[in-house]
Amino acid sequence: MKEGALLLLVALMLNGCGGTHTVTTQTAQTAAGGIWSAEMLGGSGEASGFSFNTEFTVNGGGGLDITYFQFLTAEGGTSPCFPVDGGTEAGTMDLSPNASTGAVTGTMTYTVQATGSTLTLNGQVTGTVAIAGNPTSLSNGSVTGTWTVKGGSGCNATGGTFTMCQSTTATPSTGLCSTTTTTPATTSQNQSLR
Repeated sequence: MKEGALLLLVALMLNGCGGTHTVTTQTAQTAAGGIWSAEMLGGSGEASGFSFNTEFTVNGGGGLDITYFQFLTAEGGTSPCFPVDGGTEAGTMDLSPNASTGAVTGTMTYTVQATGSTLTLNGQVTGTVAIAGNPTSLSNGSVTGTWTVKGGSGCNATGGTFTMCQSTTATPSTGLCSTTTTTPATTSQNQSLR
């Protein structure tokens, strides 16, 4: 009887200590939430310079629950395509994790709508979720793809390419992508918190 109890105790200890974590779609979606910074190349005039920071969580259906958005570059001209706080943002992230390696791939769509203009980003997501412990974020989370903008006079562009990086910083106003345009000073930022 003592041997049976001892074997059961050892089995329970091995099961609960440092075991591997199964990476599910829900785990990957939860890990993908947080602060992301996007840098866009291409476009011209007012239909360019759309680099931004955003913060969101990914809900069970793959939709983005966006709580923060701000363009990092101020646009000139008398009728800019978007205000600095964006307008209305929406998106989806459809992720497929590899349960044995933690590698995550998928697709992302992100839109910004304001003043009759719509900015659309479509890209491929990559990253890694830890398979041990309790993963809370992606490692090397990034999205690469293409963007377009449609709107009023001066706000139409076939677009270009973009890179979006997940940040590990504590505040949405700090960009992580190494090539992202410098963040404006805190005193001049017009932040949009929803």
